[in-house]
Amino acid sequence: MTKFARVTPAGGKPQWAVEHNGELLGLGDHIPAGTHDTAWVDLMTQPLNDTLLSKTTPLDRNAVRWEMPVARPGKIICLGLNYAAHAAEGGNAAPEYPSFFFRGATSLIAHNAPLIRPPVSDKLDFEAELAVVIGRKAHRLTDANALDAVAGYACFNDGTLRDYQRKTSQWTIGKNFDGTGALGPWLVPASALPPGAHGLKIESRLNGEVMQSDNTAHMIVTVAQALVLLSEVLTLDPGDVVAMGTPSGVGYARKPPVWMKPGDRIEIDIEGVGVLSNPIQDEEA
Repeated sequence: MTKFARVTPAGGKPQWAVEHNGELLGLGDHIPAGTHDTAWVDLMTQPLNDTLLSKTTPLDRNAVRWEMPVARPGKIICLGLNYAAHAAEGGNAAPEYPSFFFRGATSLIAHNAPLIRPPVSDKLDFEAELAVVIGRKAHRLTDANALDAVAGYACFNDGTLRDYQRKTSQWTIGKNFDGTGALGPWLVPASALPPGAHGLKIESRLNGEVMQSDNTAHMIVTVAQALVLLSEVLTLDPGDVVAMGTPSGVGYARKPPVWMKPGDRIEIDIEGVGVLSNPIQDEEA
């Protein structure tokens, strides 16, 4: 399976790389990888060819800095309560209409970067999620064409400060502390996965212990349905990210609750998509 990532080699600048035959191959300047570049869309939609591979340079995956596959998403739209078991563990019924909310780009970090626990709360929770990355401008999608707007899929950790989430009836504040969520490392073309990324195992592990384990087949609102509903309201642009909600097993619902703390490492593992891994550290004074 072909996977793409944005990485920065030591002393270099961000570039796209492809995992091919077990190697990480850098594409250098051949595919622009700047903050506002969208040339990556063609990577997702065209077969990897020998001409492009001939231009690559092998990279040491342990020596690069991993970047978010979308440098700065214009919109990060999240679904809450999209697995029935997760809704139930929080004492909620599955909503009749999806619980959509927004995250800002400053709340997200890349693979291997530290998730930041702020000084005002120690209730930093994990949420394993499938991220949908939009590849073309889309408005008023239908069930028949909704998935055509998807460039690829990535792992997402919708890290949440639970006490701040509950300060208001809206979830925005608890979801938008700087550096509390993560996206990446890979962007997997939609064509490489089942339609709508259906039927994939999704799991979170805290310090190697499985905390959440489910399957994307159990999402209440599918990827296609979410995109139809969203595009009924707003225009989706290339690079927008839609996070599809988390399964049961989150920290706040455990007895006693389990919060991420400095020294921990959280992993989000989605079948066919990859593993997103981040250490936890306190915000620096």
